[in-house]
This record gives sequence, C-alpha cells and structure tokens, in this order.
Amino acid sequence: MPVDHDQLLAPAHTAVVTMECQRGVIGDLASMGALRDVMLDRGTIDAGARLCRGARAVGVPVVHCLAHFRADRAGSATNCRMLAAAAKMSEQTGGLLIGSDAAQVIPEFEPQPSDIEVARWHGMSPFMGTPLDQTLRNLGVTTVVAAGVSLNVGVMGLVINAVDLGYQVVLAGDAVAGIPAEYGDAVMNNTMAFLTTMVTVDDIVACWT
Repeated sequence: MPVDHDQLLAPAHTAVVTMECQRGVIGDLASMGALRDVMLDRGTIDAGARLCRGARAVGVPVVHCLAHFRADRAGSATNCRMLAAAAKMSEQTGGLLIGSDAAQVIPEFEPQPSDIEVARWHGMSPFMGTPLDQTLRNLGVTTVVAAGVSLNVGVMGLVINAVDLGYQVVLAGDAVAGIPAEYGDAVMNNTMAFLTTMVTVDDIVACWT
C-alpha cells in the first residue's frame, strides 16, 4: 500500500539518528579509509549534512550514536573479529578514546548544542545497553530516520533493533554506506527494503518544508 511520507515523517514524532559519523570513523581522522572513500565518492557525507540541517530547521531532534572507549578498554569486550580488530587499531592509533578528537561528530554535520549524543563502549548496536530507546521515547519519537555507517553491521543493527522496539524506520538511502560499495547496495536492496521505508535525503527534507 502507498506510504504517506508526510505523516510518517511528521516532525512532531520523528528523529534523525546518525550512526558513528565520527572523525575517527569516516572523517578526517578515519582509520577505515575504504569506508570514507566510498562516502566521499557517493556524496554520502554531504547528504548526511543536508539531512541534519533540514531536521534542525523544523525542530526534528538529531541524535548522534557514537562509539568511544576508555584508554584501558575496561568494559569493552573483544568477543568478535570486528571488535578485536577495532581494539588492535585503537592501540596503534589511539582510536576513539573518550573525549578525543577522533571520537567527535564529523564537522561536516555541524553539530549543535541542540543535538543529542548517545555513546557506547561495548557491542555493535546503539540501542543495546544505552539510553537511546528511552531518550527517543521521552522525545515522543515513533519514526527514526537512520543515517551513517555502516550498512555492513552498525546501520543494520540500528535498523533491526529499532524495528524490534516498535519504531517506524525511514532509511535515508543516500546518507548511508557500506564496503565494498556493491555489498552496501545489496544490503539496501535485499534487507533494508524489507525493514524500512527508503527515501532520499532531498525527499525527506521536502516533506519537512
């Protein structure tokens, strides 16, 4: 059945939720160069920036889900290959330490005092063991607009958890990416298409304006 995008994305019950759009992940201090390259090639960072600006202009909350870690890694498990690789990279580069420049939201998103940051130092999903769900509910949110990285794991976890928790999920299709790029496209077409309403950033902002 046709989707009423204006109702689905009504500012009164919508929030933009970005996933790990941090300087040390996809920004100027990125340790995962291939992911940043895909985002730059596809204009994904610019699209995410337009989404954040459009949301703030109409009072839609912008919530940044961040990964950061203690210097001693206390409370951070390495119970899968990805987390183990991240820990090793952190030892070599300083990584996403709490309070570090690398852990900050990318400047292209022009983070504002009105934005909300929800950080974790464990696991792969922003909802698990964090105040994200309760924060969104306290804001009256029923629709989550997901953006960020990566379609491989992080965004997928965000989307699945949001659906499980009862939210409607809109995927800002040009503000997400995965590696390799072709795999990200496959995830969009074969998984996200069944879990979310996929809309471009320009169409989302058009609904708000």
